[in-house]
Amino acid sequence: MKQDCTNLYFLSSIACQLANCLDEKELEVLSADLTTLGYMIESLLTHKRATNCFATPKEMD
Repeated sequence: MKQDCTNLYFLSSIACQLANCLDEKELEVLSADLTTLGYMIESLLTHKRATNCFATPKEMD
């Protein structure tokens, strides 16, 4: 649980710094891009679990 709070604090700090540096339009674009990145990573992990396509030959044994 402590690690989760540390991650939330870190992410909150980044969000605040970005809000101070970027205008609203830039924040919207960045938010959309980061959301897309999250979905892409989730998709890759799902495919990895389903197909083991990223597994090395040693992991497949």
